[in-house]
Amino acid sequence: MLTIAETKFSSRLFVGTGKFSSATVMEQAIKASEAQMVTVALRRVDLENPDDDIMTHLDRERVHFLPNTSGARNAEEAVRLARLSRAASGTRWLKLEVTPDPRTLLPDPVDTLKATELLAKEDFIVLPYINADPILALRLQDVGAAAVMPLGAPIGTNLGIQTALQVAIIIEQARVPVVVDAGIGAPSHAARAMEMGADAVLVNTAIAVAGDPVRMATAFKQAVLAGRLAFEAGLGASSTSARASSPQRGMVGESLHFIEE
Repeated sequence: MLTIAETKFSSRLFVGTGKFSSATVMEQAIKASEAQMVTVALRRVDLENPDDDIMTHLDRERVHFLPNTSGARNAEEAVRLARLSRAASGTRWLKLEVTPDPRTLLPDPVDTLKATELLAKEDFIVLPYINADPILALRLQDVGAAAVMPLGAPIGTNLGIQTALQVAIIIEQARVPVVVDAGIGAPSHAARAMEMGADAVLVNTAIAVAGDPVRMATAFKQAVLAGRLAFEAGLGASSTSARASSPQRGMVGESLHFIEE
């Protein structure tokens, strides 16, 4: 069971709502994923309109709504979006994104820290999206982040966990849940993150642009379960040299040789 800010989740797969071919496909994929945390970009939602297309396709009784500040270029814009979200929706939860460069969409560490500190003081439950920077992850925890969300690779690239060493350090040092976000392009990538000890993964593009998003969502669900089970079971140590899986003494040939003597 995953716990963030005293809220428990049975699923460790978070999913996004962007890039789907239709709202119907999005709804079916989210249902198949069995995710309980769903991110929605605030700039794509009219929170004051209950008939907003995305909102009507989210079962608010079954899934937890996680607004994100995608598109915010600095701390001031992110904080403004967060306050508007809470006023309109009533939720304190927030995925904080501050991405000043529209080409790379890499998060700004300085403004992310600044915005996290401000919003945590205003009683938001802040999940900041960050570069895989172990020092920044610690600083964010110090100022009140409820979880940290280091990237595996740049948003939408589907390159997998390119930051494995740094993510491993973040996981080792973390006092809050670690959610690997961005770059996860295949179920095997999600399983690897979970095997490393991540508490959850967030997947959007890999599901939304798949040939069959619903079946892909099911595949990610199963990969996350398998990866977490492997982590809890305890993976065997790796080695640079071969090691026989069978004992080298007491072989059949040795027994026959003994009888002949």
